[in-house]
Amino acid sequence: MKENCMPSHVAIIMDGNGRWATQRGLSRTEGHKEGLETAKRIVLASHKEGIKFLSLFVFSTENWKRTEQEVGFLMSLIRVHITRELDFYRENEIRIVHSGERSGLPHDVLSEIDKAIENTAHYRSLTVNLAINYGGRDEIVRAMQRILASQANGDKKPIDELTVMQYLDHPDIPDPDLIIRTGGEMRLSNFLLWQSAYSELYFSPKYWPDFTPGDLHAALVDYMHRERRFGDAR
Repeated sequence: MKENCMPSHVAIIMDGNGRWATQRGLSRTEGHKEGLETAKRIVLASHKEGIKFLSLFVFSTENWKRTEQEVGFLMSLIRVHITRELDFYRENEIRIVHSGERSGLPHDVLSEIDKAIENTAHYRSLTVNLAINYGGRDEIVRAMQRILASQANGDKKPIDELTVMQYLDHPDIPDPDLIIRTGGEMRLSNFLLWQSAYSELYFSPKYWPDFTPGDLHAALVDYMHRERRFGDAR
């Protein structure tokens, strides 16, 4: 693919783990396990495709509404996965960052997130942004709270788009060029609401565990054939 057509930042709403498992007579936890294996394959495929930033919607602020058993399993699975795959990130020179509200996450999960961030901070081939305990509205609220706190400390800069962007979780990461959602649903579900203003959207009917590197490539090819106008009347 032409380099100038490649999206710099791809964001993925990884939907359908539970339905994938139910369809096969398995527990939802088996679907989540398979979903993490798919995530690893797609991270590696993104690296090979030349994508520079990959945001993965791992656990939303709304996911706390699920059963205590499922939430506990997900937190344990996330912690174990980050620990187990640290060498994988190092070998492929992948930087890990985290988006989302830190408070409310279990201490052991935060500890592993922070360890991965610290140990991969110097890598630049691909940045993987793990959205854990993340909600787009929550991020905007937290950004406004940071702005108000800075103003209380004497920083009286005007509140405009640039100011808000500077106080989001990762102002160094460009807005997503392409947002992919699996599972057949066609909505953003509170994901990167500020950043997605001009993102191209791609919806796959496949459940996340069935999503392959080939499917990722197909989404990138589809993106290549679109004309992005950013409000221009051309």
